[in-house]
Amino acid sequence: MAEARPRVRTGPSLIQASGVRHSFGHREVLRTTDLTLREGELISLLGPSGCGKTTLLRILAGLLIPTAGTVSRSEDAHESGFVFQRPVLLPWRSALANTLLPVELTRRVRVEDRARAVSLLRTVGLAGFERAHPAQLSGGMQQRVALARGLMLRPRILFLDEPFASLDEFTREEMNLELLRIFEEEPDLKAGVIVTHSLEEAAFLSDRVIVLSGRPGEIVDVVGVPLPRPRTPDCKDQETFHSCISHLRQLLRSGAASPR
Repeated sequence: MAEARPRVRTGPSLIQASGVRHSFGHREVLRTTDLTLREGELISLLGPSGCGKTTLLRILAGLLIPTAGTVSRSEDAHESGFVFQRPVLLPWRSALANTLLPVELTRRVRVEDRARAVSLLRTVGLAGFERAHPAQLSGGMQQRVALARGLMLRPRILFLDEPFASLDEFTREEMNLELLRIFEEEPDLKAGVIVTHSLEEAAFLSDRVIVLSGRPGEIVDVVGVPLPRPRTPDCKDQETFHSCISHLRQLLRSGAASPR
């Protein structure tokens, strides 16, 4: 087992959101938001349904232009991957072909691309399933393919929109551990942002939890998670972990903390 170490020291800013707001027509969904993502950290966006988590994630990822405010990105931040809530796999393509799709959309697939796709499927626990089609895979296995696909172009930042929400509790915990392992082992991956409704998932995965509340949504607090890395299921037995979850629950219930 790898030796536990303190929380990763964060590096330079990768993404800086300043005064970001967003509306769909006349409906405001996200109030003024300031947020920085730094190299070396994994952050969660936590909050109730409709509070603007996915909207903020898409703005940070560059998939959505905010109604107001600015988003500054470092050179590394322009290289990113996105994993959606549902796997969104093409049913007529194999796991390998689905993983290769981002490459096919940008250029001709090379021999080394196929080798990387096979390696990524092995990394996410799907060695031997390269030729399997989505209908032959469980929900957890399909999400593993989606994760491999999100990593295909060697992103510096990985954005994940509730990727494990539809999985059973055991599979979800397994995928949480898989995600943490990937962040430890993928040399190109510098940071990540994940949207979740789960307090336990947010506390277990993150260095910081960004708590949003209200409709329209706003950041009500930013909670640091002082757990060592690499993390194991044993971390969930620690008082620090339970205290963090208790604090997050209180914030969500009250929605009254002073915005930061």
